Amino acid sequence: MVTILKFRSIFFAVRATNPPTLSPCTALRYCHFESEWDGNALEKNSKSSQTRLRSSVGIFWDLDNKPPKSLPPYEAANKLKAAASHFGVVRHMVAYANRHTFSHVPQDVREQRKERRLLNQLENKGVIKPDEPYLCRVCGRKFYTNEKLVNHFKQIHEREHMKRLNQIESAKGSRRVKLVAKYSMKMQKYKNAVRGVLTPKVGYGLADELKRAGFWVRTVLDKPQAADLALNGHMVDMMDKRQVECVVLVSDDSDFANVLKEAKLRCLKTVVVGDTNDGALKRTADAAFSWEEILMGKAKKEAVSVVEKWKDRNILNRLEWTYKPEVEKKKFTTEEEEEEEDSEYMFDEVDGVGAGAYKNKGGSNTWWELDTDDHDFINQQSGK
Repeated sequence: MVTILKFRSIFFAVRATNPPTLSPCTALRYCHFESEWDGNALEKNSKSSQTRLRSSVGIFWDLDNKPPKSLPPYEAANKLKAAASHFGVVRHMVAYANRHTFSHVPQDVREQRKERRLLNQLENKGVIKPDEPYLCRVCGRKFYTNEKLVNHFKQIHEREHMKRLNQIESAKGSRRVKLVAKYSMKMQKYKNAVRGVLTPKVGYGLADELKRAGFWVRTVLDKPQAADLALNGHMVDMMDKRQVECVVLVSDDSDFANVLKEAKLRCLKTVVVGDTNDGALKRTADAAFSWEEILMGKAKKEAVSVVEKWKDRNILNRLEWTYKPEVEKKKFTTEEEEEEEDSEYMFDEVDGVGAGAYKNKGGSNTWWELDTDDHDFINQQSGK
């Protein structure tokens, strides 16, 4: 028994002197930072520096003059954003329109709705059967007619969604925050599913689709030129705050020509998206694209060459020499003063060297009289 106790004491003493080594996997768990020489960190730093060098882009969309027609609003907004991103980092996206623009339904959308009604009638009569059953994207139930899917969605999911909204609106403080966090996933799932099932009550969902794409949508009063004035003021405000370096204007309205001229005077890049071939905006802007080029993706390829031209122009502007009389006069006067100071300093130095070189240590003889040692040295040299 005594030997066992001695063995245990020796074993624990050895373990105390040799602490356990961590395996590589466990060692990595305790590392909560990235070293300065890490490759991923260097790549992140290089990417962040590249984004800093790129100019900030602002998209200003006049929806009264240029609403999306050939494509759905969400797809059109994403293609516009993708084309503008080749000019720099898109940081601001703004769209203005009056109430009539958001409530208006285009002719293409009306025709699609008519076709859907005819298909619903034929499906209810049993003349046409869908190849695959209609699937509810919220609960996963299947239906063999579109009308049954719509009724199911309205009776169950729409009511549940309204109840959630009412609970959030009636709550306050921390309880409201908890409810928003609790219902966020369900509400997002409902929003994604409702687009393909229910028709919007007002218009064809232009404002909601643009907001989903990331645009800041603003409705103005039903007055003439109300959207133009509001958009104009927004552009000038952002230029005053220096939040935009490249302005992308989506419009054909010639009233924005003065704003583009103001942007060019402030050394900002200007791009216009419109359908007018030879309009006042396209003549004023640095680059211009048609709406078809944006939707077809041609503007992406041409944007690269436009940016290269801007870079070359900036380099030439830096290298260009401009004569400024005041600056040249100051430089000339400072150079003359420096030359005079240098000459005075040189003369003072020569005088000091001469006086110090020819002065006697004792100070008895004058500067032209040589010392005896110097005289003997000269006689020795002549005797040689």
